[in-house]
Amino acid sequence: MESSERPELDYRFSLANERTFLAWIRTALALVAGGVAAAKALEFHHEIWRWMVAAPPMLGGAVLAVDATRRWRIYENTMRIGRGLPVGRGLKLLGLALSAYAILALIATALDT
Repeated sequence: MESSERPELDYRFSLANERTFLAWIRTALALVAGGVAAAKALEFHHEIWRWMVAAPPMLGGAVLAVDATRRWRIYENTMRIGRGLPVGRGLKLLGLALSAYAILALIATALDT
């Protein structure tokens, strides 16, 4: 099919993709802010514990922001050429990483004496 024959992408889908991107960006910003708050506000007896709790959300926020941008672009291009959207492969990893982080934060809190 020629590009001139392709129907124009319904703007509602493009705007929904943009809203999803912004939701991921807000989540990334919240992670970075939470990490900064943990680095500055939490008092541990050992600095290593404080940074083990503070660093993962900051790094996770950075990775999530990059992934959100990549995902937005891929979805926009995929919709414009009329293909099905790819499945969010990283969502399972995100859930597992959050679970591991929660366990790490619990261990750091319990062992900091």
